[in-house]
Parts: sequence; C-alpha cells; structure tokens
Amino acid sequence: MQTGVIFDCKEFAVFDGPGMRQTYFLKGCPLRCSWCHNPEGLCRQPQMMVSRASCTDCGRCRQVCTHETCVVCGACVSVCPLHLRRISGETVTAEELAARIRKNGDYYARYGGGVTFSGGEPLMQTDFLLEVLQRLRGVHRAIETSGYCEPAVFDTVLAELEYVMMDIKMFDRTLHRQYTGVDNEWILQNARRLCEGDRPFVIRIPVIPGVNDTEDNYRKTAAFLAGANALLRVEFLPYHKTAGAKYSMMGMKYRPDFDSEKSIFISQKIFEEYGIRSEVL
Repeated sequence: MQTGVIFDCKEFAVFDGPGMRQTYFLKGCPLRCSWCHNPEGLCRQPQMMVSRASCTDCGRCRQVCTHETCVVCGACVSVCPLHLRRISGETVTAEELAARIRKNGDYYARYGGGVTFSGGEPLMQTDFLLEVLQRLRGVHRAIETSGYCEPAVFDTVLAELEYVMMDIKMFDRTLHRQYTGVDNEWILQNARRLCEGDRPFVIRIPVIPGVNDTEDNYRKTAAFLAGANALLRVEFLPYHKTAGAKYSMMGMKYRPDFDSEKSIFISQKIFEEYGIRSEVL
C-alpha cells in the first residue's frame, strides 16, 4: 500500500473543478516558481511552520526540544501558548485518504462535485496518487497540475481522471527555465496530449507582471490550444502581492525576481480570436 504526504484540505471548494469539491494538497514540487505562494508545498517531507512575527520568545519550545536541529517531532507544537507552531505535512496511506474522501463523497456529488488533487505538484507523488484515484472510481476526480512529468506517467494518471486543470505558465523555453527552474518540454508534450484527447480540461495561466503577460506569450499559447475539442476555457490567475506571506513561517525569504509592483496585462481578446473562451479569476 502506498503512503503519501498531504499538507492541506480545502472543503466546499468552488474554483477547483466542477461543482462543489474537496481539494487535497500533496507535498512536493519539482518547480521553483519565483511567484510561488505555497512554499509549504515545495518539500516532500513534513515541515515545521512558525508564525514568528507574533512570537514573544517565551522559550517553552526550546525547553521541550531534545534535538540539535528540528526533526519535526511536534513536541513544541502543544506547548506554544499562542499556538504559533504547526506541522505542515501529514503522512497517510492511500486507503486512509480514500476513506476520508468517500466519507463525504455523496454530499459533494449532490452538488455536481467530487475531489481535486492539488499541491505542490500532485504528480510528484505518482504511485500514491494513482492508488488513491483507483480507490475512488465512481467519484468525480480532478487534478490541478503544472504538467511537469514524463509523458508516460501523465498518460497513466490521466486515465484515472475525469477532469484536468493544467498550467501553461509561459511558452518560451528559456524564460520558463529562468522563472520556474525547469524546462517546459514535458509540459507542452502533456498539454498536447490533452488537446488531442477527449478528457475535459482547463488551461490556467498565472499572470506574472513583466514575465509572461505579453501579447507574444498569449498568442503562442492560444495558437497552441486552438482546435482542442475538450478544452473548456483558459483561466487567467493574476499575481497577488500576498504570495510571499508564508515564507517567513517556513524560515525562508521571498525574493521574486520580477517587479511585483508592476501592473499586469491580460488580453482575453487574443484567445477569442482563436475561438477559445477565457475568464479572469
């Protein structure tokens, strides 16, 4: 039986697929996007999160700690008087997670929904994700993904899904590597598989000021997607300045290598020219 690590669950989600849904967030991501707003989803292992700005340095966490470096044992969590500490990451079996999802599955089904797996990057825990999906046949299953994985892996997971939400962050390979840390060849190959198939899908573009909010990027993306029968729409996700809010809790610093104060450019008209519906979230 496969074991995986999740770091959050969002109930009653209405923007993560059709209807009302449960969304589970899996830890671990191979990308390092400059604008990432879920830093707790980057590492595969459980991590300690601390609201340091409110800490009074009472010292109770240090008194109970028996390790030179944090091993995420959780001993310090319960003694914090202001409840400023928590562990991000819960290890569960595929059977346990599937049971949780099925517990309220009928309720979500009544509202046209189901379950969505997000991250991090859920495809980074492929074997775990696959077993959970297989245990949930009959439930409407969706994924939010960067699409960054080997095409053979993507095909295997796709066969267990009813719905896909996938990012195409930018078309230019050099810029993609510069701002995300990885090449976009696999991503575009997997997006092509969606375009050629019959699985309903949505393409999402996180709109980053001065990075991918250009007419050239939009036009190349629209031309790539044109004619895809199963494409429902393109969604623009504008960058928001709160993206770096959780970095200090992870002991990290948020250093975006773009002008976060710059206004963004969105053109739905370009996609309309290619017969593609779009909306701004």
